[in-house]
Amino acid sequence: MVKKLILVLIVLVLGAAGYGIWKVKGPGTSFESDRYWLYIKTGSDFNSLLQIISRDTVFRNPGLFSFVAKKMKLPQKIKAGRYEIKNGANIWGVIQKLVKGEQTPVNLVITKFRTKEDFAKFAGQKLECDSVDIIDYLNNPDSLQVAGLDTSNVLTAVIPNTYSFFWNTSASGLFRRLLQEEKKFWKEERVDKARNLGLTTQQVYILASIIEEETNKYDEMPLMASVYINRLNRGMPLGADPTIKFAIRNFGARRVTRVMINESAASPYNTYKNKGLPPGPICTPSIKTIDAVLNAASTQYLYFCAKPDFSGYHSFAVTENEHFRNARAYQQALNRLKIK
Repeated sequence: MVKKLILVLIVLVLGAAGYGIWKVKGPGTSFESDRYWLYIKTGSDFNSLLQIISRDTVFRNPGLFSFVAKKMKLPQKIKAGRYEIKNGANIWGVIQKLVKGEQTPVNLVITKFRTKEDFAKFAGQKLECDSVDIIDYLNNPDSLQVAGLDTSNVLTAVIPNTYSFFWNTSASGLFRRLLQEEKKFWKEERVDKARNLGLTTQQVYILASIIEEETNKYDEMPLMASVYINRLNRGMPLGADPTIKFAIRNFGARRVTRVMINESAASPYNTYKNKGLPPGPICTPSIKTIDAVLNAASTQYLYFCAKPDFSGYHSFAVTENEHFRNARAYQQALNRLKIK
């Protein structure tokens, strides 16, 4: 009888232990989606984490999560970050992930941004640091001076591409990483090409930003680059319409008028009034556009104008008279369509 009682007790103990292990290492989530993203802010404590877990009903048994987390020393090892919890994950595995700080990186797909504010808003929506933190950093001369940049040309450090960042990356951490990627991009071959054009890498970037806004026809970009380089070498104003749009922040304008040019006369970005390149880029150009500038064609062209067929291509000219004829044809086409 005693032996049977002992056997029953053993079975009960083992059963309870097995049930406990199942509760901890079996499926423990209670959300319905494929995954849940847990965001732990910098400076958060264990109580803050428990509030999130409870608020979002992440686990079936939040009390068990709290108990096991304490046993695994999570309260002393809280690490900020973005953590993926898959549907059906067990409490034990999730806590291990949090203890080790095994974040899931955020992919930052950097494309074309026209202003620092646009870039800061985009990055601030993806990372813990908000747009205010980022723009404050990009507008801080002391922070930028170390990298040889200023508040006007800081975006030349942004090479459009896809980068992985930890969610809790700070504004300064974001900028340091961008500088590292910029250094990787400007390999010796690209630097040599820039030097052969008589340009610095920053000047190439700024010129590419203008061309990025002028056309989306990559096959004519080297020709367009040759026009601007020829004008720079002759000391002629670039006369680039996109710089006027940038100066007055009217990016949707279909045509640049004399009124717009005069309105932006005091702006250093007015390339009708000022010779040379503007002080900074007017957008973040694609790698393809930067390489198009580096591979600029060798021509005598000094002018170009959009074709009147609105194909997106341009008519190139060596002489001013030839350019005036091309420009007149385009202006007449705009007038026929009543585009102002």
